[in-house]
Amino acid sequence: MSYQGHHDIVNTKLSDKQLRVNLKNVMDTLKTNRKNLIASRYTDWEELREKGKALKQKTLSRLDVLLERFEQNASKNGFIIHWASDSKEANEIIYSLMKEKGVTKILKGKSMASEETHLNAFLKQKGLDPIETDLGELIIQLIDEPPVHIVAPAIHKNRYQIGEIFAQKLGANLESEPEKLNEIARVHLRKEFQEFKMGLSGVNFAIADEGAIWLIENEGNGRMSTTASDIHIAICGIEKIVESFEDASILDALLVPSATGAAITCYNNIITSPRKEGELDGPKEVHIILLDNNRSTILKDSHFYKSLSCIRCGTCLNHCPVYDKIGGHAYLSTYPGPIGEVISPQLFGMKNYGHMVNLCSLCGRCSEVCPVKIPLAELIRDLRSEKVGQGRKNLKNNDGSLKDRQEQFGMTKFANLASNGSSWRRMLSLAAFFAPLAKPFASFIPGLKNWVAYRAFPELSGNLHKKVSKMQGVIYE
Repeated sequence: MSYQGHHDIVNTKLSDKQLRVNLKNVMDTLKTNRKNLIASRYTDWEELREKGKALKQKTLSRLDVLLERFEQNASKNGFIIHWASDSKEANEIIYSLMKEKGVTKILKGKSMASEETHLNAFLKQKGLDPIETDLGELIIQLIDEPPVHIVAPAIHKNRYQIGEIFAQKLGANLESEPEKLNEIARVHLRKEFQEFKMGLSGVNFAIADEGAIWLIENEGNGRMSTTASDIHIAICGIEKIVESFEDASILDALLVPSATGAAITCYNNIITSPRKEGELDGPKEVHIILLDNNRSTILKDSHFYKSLSCIRCGTCLNHCPVYDKIGGHAYLSTYPGPIGEVISPQLFGMKNYGHMVNLCSLCGRCSEVCPVKIPLAELIRDLRSEKVGQGRKNLKNNDGSLKDRQEQFGMTKFANLASNGSSWRRMLSLAAFFAPLAKPFASFIPGLKNWVAYRAFPELSGNLHKKVSKMQGVIYE
């Protein structure tokens, strides 16, 4: 898509008033819940963040060893391990298993890894039926949209819009109360759970020492998808490996408050093996797909590898002043928001996803709230350097061809002004003088018209240059 095409999508989302209201309501609630929980329940949240950061960095430094240990122990437990180098290979593994078992539909718990591989579209092309069972995922599947958020995929729709979707797509009565909407979804999915053979899930933590996987959720659909089926397939990004249950517990204590502002999820599903002899439930087979998809390339980078510490809590999206104005779809990536801006160009190529790094004000909120202290704002800034060919140029599909000539010209002129005291003061004086004249015509002036489309015209004091000169005089004394 062209550079202008990306801008058009952003402008479309900014003009959607209902979208902005929906996002603001949810973001404000999530941020408030998180803040209140941390203040009331945690005696030293910052120390816990430090532990999480150190744990993830230690794990990444030994990822090859821990992956082999996980494969060995999981295989002993009866799991069948598959390695997928990319999205195509992961999808082909699932397709082959469905063909082998004579399965035509698969019920899915929430899995961002399957969104990353575009599994649903792949299976539909093969004539197979992937069915989302997470409430948010079900809503967006009914209207053929991708998730708008990595934790809450349908937060861009309010309860009235969801009621209309259920009425149109499921033939249900038009409802708007959450309890009745949940009931509609349960009735719709119950018949699917009664007759399915294969379920799919993501993985929150894969424990190397035990060869087990840990899934967290709030609806119970994940437990149904992984327990009531004959065959369970779990897609696990290789960065989800941790060494022990103790490590996973630390990360879980960071993830849940950051994601939803709750102390714990309703369901914690720890799966240690397929169904054993004498057990009444559980799948007969469990297949775990360890997905690379350029993660090992990220891991090799001495700086950007930090982004693999992400535990997919989504709190950086919740606090982002850009995301809550435009929503996840404007990023045109499976992973939106600050973490998406960091990992998408690395996973999928700067040439295709370089536009994302512009969707950031560099306010630093994301770095401040990340539970494992990923320096997201710093990484976004450095990826901007990579994008224009000023970095180390070792990112996938990055040849420095994404330079914006107009932007380069403007920044060069700004640098010249900002590094010359007399020129800078002269520029401030002129800006203050012409501001009242420019204000009525701002919507027609190149550069300014983009600013005033969604912001107030900047107010410049007539004494601005004098104030700056006085400040500089104080500094120099």
